[in-house]
Amino acid sequence: MNEKIALAFPELRWGGFRTLFWKEVLRFWKVSAQTIVAPMLTALLYLLIFGHVLDKLRIYGSIPYTAFLIPGLAMMSILQNAFANSSSSLIQSKITGNLVFILLPPISTLEFFFAYVLAAALRGVIVGASVFLATSFFAWPGLAAPFWVFAFAIAGGAIMGVLGLIAGIWAEKFDQLATFQNFLVMPLTMLSGVFYSIHSLPPFWQKISHFNPVFYMIDGFRYGFFGISDVDPWISLAVAVLGLCLVSALALIMIARGYKLRY
Repeated sequence: MNEKIALAFPELRWGGFRTLFWKEVLRFWKVSAQTIVAPMLTALLYLLIFGHVLDKLRIYGSIPYTAFLIPGLAMMSILQNAFANSSSSLIQSKITGNLVFILLPPISTLEFFFAYVLAAALRGVIVGASVFLATSFFAWPGLAAPFWVFAFAIAGGAIMGVLGLIAGIWAEKFDQLATFQNFLVMPLTMLSGVFYSIHSLPPFWQKISHFNPVFYMIDGFRYGFFGISDVDPWISLAVAVLGLCLVSALALIMIARGYKLRY
């Protein structure tokens, strides 16, 4: 298996990637009460508040609002926590000055990229799965198409992991990182259909929602549970893959050039 990876990616040395990836996993796992349990409790609070108030509401004609909300909360948790993992790791390393210990070893651009992004996606998926298991006791949303659930969970976690990598490279202090998160990541996720179907919006805002790339990830992920969505899941998957390719290309260029990493 290692030989096949080496042939596919000559620049990728398995040992360096494995070490950096494991370091990133241990970093969030050792404080799991903060990185996993806390987001799960936040999602539960959203469910208890909105589900209690709007429980009589039916989405797509027959789906109880509480069941409709659960996949959205799970996907939102995946996205936000994947972004938080890679971005916080990099900014902490830069501020404390220990980033040099990652840059000095012969770790390639691809190793650096894959280690941070896969660790971020893993944290996002773990948190999302925890949120789903905790909230499914209140209402079971079903599982109409598991492939779509898996595909969008991985794609969404990877995209936000790459965005977190870009933000962590760009930011020089926590204030700048907070700006990136508060003015880009948070609005995109909160206004992506997590708490509503876009068909409940006026026509103008329905059209605006289609320009939000996160909407396609939420909608495609939700399709995996109900078999119903606002947009064809193949279109949503195409948007997610295209978005992943674009942000990955930008991140790889930034890493290869040492942008704000090597002074």
